[in-house]
Amino acid sequence: EVFQALAECNDHPTAYDLFVRVKERSPSISLATVYNCLDHLTSHGLIRQVQLERGQSRYCANLHEHVHFHCETCGKVIDAHPAADFDPSKFWNLPAGTKVSRMEIAIHGTCEACNAKAS
Repeated sequence: EVFQALAECNDHPTAYDLFVRVKERSPSISLATVYNCLDHLTSHGLIRQVQLERGQSRYCANLHEHVHFHCETCGKVIDAHPAADFDPSKFWNLPAGTKVSRMEIAIHGTCEACNAKAS
């Protein structure tokens, strides 16, 4: 249920957000069970845990290579996929002999809706 609730959305919910969503389908579920499921799914590489500065962890079922755009006004987190082939080892000046296994990059700014409100 926890994985299904996460896979059905793209808003990068917190554990509590997922708890509320799953509780509608499975009223007997506890918040501890949701946390345990998220830990299990993350440790087995089935979902990603997203940390944005000092905020609560968020979760993402999108396992394709991408970064996260974080709107500093409304807090929305949006997946951003590369526009072209991207090899981090060729883009970043990494120490010699290193091998990239994954990236965790967040881009911060203001989303389209917040920009429209400000105009």
